[in-house]
Amino acid sequence: MPLDLALDDLLRWYLDAGVDEAIGEVPVDRFAASAKPAPPIRPQAQAAEPARPAEVIHGTAAHIAAGCASLDELRAAMEGFDGLALKRTAHATVFGDGNPEATLMLIGEAPGQEEDRAGRPFVGKSGQLLDRMLASIGFSRDNNAYITNVLPWRPLENRKPSPDEVAVCLPFLARHIELVDPQVILLLGGAAASAILARSEGINRLRGHWGEYNSPGLPRPVPVLATFHPAYLLRTPEAKRGVWRDLLMVKRRLAAHP
Repeated sequence: MPLDLALDDLLRWYLDAGVDEAIGEVPVDRFAASAKPAPPIRPQAQAAEPARPAEVIHGTAAHIAAGCASLDELRAAMEGFDGLALKRTAHATVFGDGNPEATLMLIGEAPGQEEDRAGRPFVGKSGQLLDRMLASIGFSRDNNAYITNVLPWRPLENRKPSPDEVAVCLPFLARHIELVDPQVILLLGGAAASAILARSEGINRLRGHWGEYNSPGLPRPVPVLATFHPAYLLRTPEAKRGVWRDLLMVKRRLAAHP
């Protein structure tokens, strides 16, 4: 077969196969290229780890609280604290109410709308019920009881505080307890019981059982008793009988250690 005819047939075959462009003037030996060792793989630079949020809020609260030598200093420090978003939506810092020299300290969850407006804990209907509960065992916030909350700032819509919000406020509360130095602590409701006792059980299982609260700034462990929140009693009057027993336990404990 003539060479020019063979080339014509080869070119026609290339065209039929879709080859319409020459890549280079010199043919490439693919077998020789594949026999060469592959170039070394250069290690890629590792991506920088995302910046972790600095845990400044918790540490700052603890540092500020530890530096307070009196309740007035602690109140001023909390009013100037800006490490919690819900403080910016609250009207007031609800610090505490009652006699700071009292032997009985009561701790609730967080201020409601009326407490936020007045700047004092337990001033609404639940506060009025709490006053009657204290009076039934011979106590009052004006004489021998002191009241505060886990959170000093009202969450919007009276929602339940988040675990992070509670964690931020705990150093302030711990210092608050140390400065009051009560003989007995009465926890009002499940949120306060969980925060102070560091327990996951519900209030139905925690109430009526003595526990202890320890803190480096206290001279001794403080007996702690959890009971139902007055707001719960307003919704569930039949629970008052159990709370009455809890109050009698508090009275007997304080009478035994005047």
